[in-house]
Parts: sequence; C-alpha cells; structure tokens
Amino acid sequence: MENIEEIKVLWNYMKMNQQLKKADCIIGLGSVDTNVANIASELYLKGYADKVFFSGGLGKITNKIWNETEAEKFAKIAIKKGVPKEKIYIEKESTNTGDNFRFTKRMIEELQLDIKSCIVVCKPYDEKRAHASFKKIMPEFEVIITSENISCEEYYRKNGTEWINVLVGDIQRMKLFYEKGWQVKMDIPKDVWDAYEVLVKKGYDKFVFKDETAL
Repeated sequence: MENIEEIKVLWNYMKMNQQLKKADCIIGLGSVDTNVANIASELYLKGYADKVFFSGGLGKITNKIWNETEAEKFAKIAIKKGVPKEKIYIEKESTNTGDNFRFTKRMIEELQLDIKSCIVVCKPYDEKRAHASFKKIMPEFEVIITSENISCEEYYRKNGTEWINVLVGDIQRMKLFYEKGWQVKMDIPKDVWDAYEVLVKKGYDKFVFKDETAL
C-alpha cells in the first residue's frame, strides 16, 4: 500500500473513537459504503435506539453506479437484517453531508418526533467531518459519531483505493467548509495538512477543489 503513513495520518485524524450509549435515534449517512447500513442495523438490534434514519440520495460516486438512492438501498439492507420497516425513516433528497443533517432535521420536525439525541453512523474515515457538520446544523441535539471498527490497512484491503480520494477531499473540506460557515471549526494539525498535501501531489485529488473561490 503506497503512501500508507500519510493515509494513516489522515485516517487517525478523522477518527473520533467516541463511546457508544443509548440515544433517541440512529442516523445512517448514505454513501457507497453499504457497511454503514449494517452497522446502523446492528446498533438498532442491540437496543441503542428505536428509530433509524437513512439519509442519502445519489452522491458523487453512487450516481454513476446505482439506480436507487443510498437511503433506499440502506433501508433494504436493514430490513433484511431484521430492523422493522416501520422503525425506518428514509430521507432520499440529500447529496452531501450538510443536507443529510439538514433534511433529516426537517423530517424530525415535520413528523414531530421526540428526538433529542442521535447516534450518527458514517464511514470510518469521515467521523470528524460528520461531527463538524452535525454540530453546525443540529446543535440542539446531542450526538455520538460512530463507524465500522476496522483498521486503515484492513479497510484498504476490502475497498481498494477510491475512498482515499474521498478522504483527501474531505480534509480540504474541513478547512473550506468552516470558512464558508457550513461546519463548526475543527483544528487541523500541521502534520495532517502536510500529509494531505503529499497525497494531493501523489494524485489523490479527484475530489479536491482546484479553485477554492469557486465554491
């Protein structure tokens, strides 16, 4: 695995390693990584919450490979694993993390659900950005961020290299989206930014904004 040290620096930065506890709902963030649906389902079945939201339309990767929304695909996985259909809420308009939370919050309000705390399930390398977005958009809710318990190396063996482009792009978003007012501030240490720049130079720049002013 090339550039493993730089990739692990970004991976470790994005991980939050928060302790799970019961909440009012689980929010599974849509993506190409269907294991998010598995983790969200397992948490429901273990009694961590009695409602599951799956949020996601078709994003920058899935719109090229799937013919159903991320939320719908994740809901089918959850039902097969034993989550009752009536306990699942599907939000299928969002195409980015901010809208995942914005539209889920709208659904909670419109349905007048008694929800004050959430467990957010995302990709392992997306925890900190999910946290930064949630805290900006849903600050009145308590949140725990969690993901698949897996090492960087094992995730690479299972999923190839495409996700590294997403990880690198998300590091840039941690900076740019705070500056735009779309996320709360999360400090980026120098060693993390240095590793980001190395990986951009190595060609992991598929989801990096070349012109930051175009946002």
